Amino acid sequence: MAGTRLTTHRLVELLPDVPQATLYRHLATLVTGGLLDVVEERKTRGAAERVYALPADGATLDAAALATATPDDHARYFTAFVSSLLSEFSRYLTRERIDLAADGVGYHQLVLHLTDAELAKFATDLNQLIGPLLGNEPGGGRVPRLLATILLPADQPAGTTQDTPLREDAPGAKEGRG
Repeated sequence: MAGTRLTTHRLVELLPDVPQATLYRHLATLVTGGLLDVVEERKTRGAAERVYALPADGATLDAAALATATPDDHARYFTAFVSSLLSEFSRYLTRERIDLAADGVGYHQLVLHLTDAELAKFATDLNQLIGPLLGNEPGGGRVPRLLATILLPADQPAGTTQDTPLREDAPGAKEGRG
């Protein structure tokens, strides 16, 4: 979906293995969750056809969706997110000419060791850096570039301990760390 607007009809063509009813249900969920916007509705053969795009300010789950989403919901949202990244990268690789360095393509996985305060500052700083770029309009030599982020706690490496105490209600908190 990055950098494009797609009708439900076109999505059905692009995803032939997904039953149409399932696709419509998932589209509704993604719109409700704030991960897709309906940017246009047009009449096609007497029926309203929706056109979908990623939100202009990026796709994020809103507070209401986060508060009510179950772990299964999050698994589905994350699967859709990762699937869209795979799709975008596969589409890039089918171009006639690809040059990862010249195109600025990269993918990295790293672990940052941060306190809660450092994490909050990192998020604030990143938002301040990216925020002004979201207002850039197409044209003037600008190339649409997809930036996707995933931030989640990483498992502690074997044989190390964590400096932060366990929550009192965490399993093993009263008995000590195992």
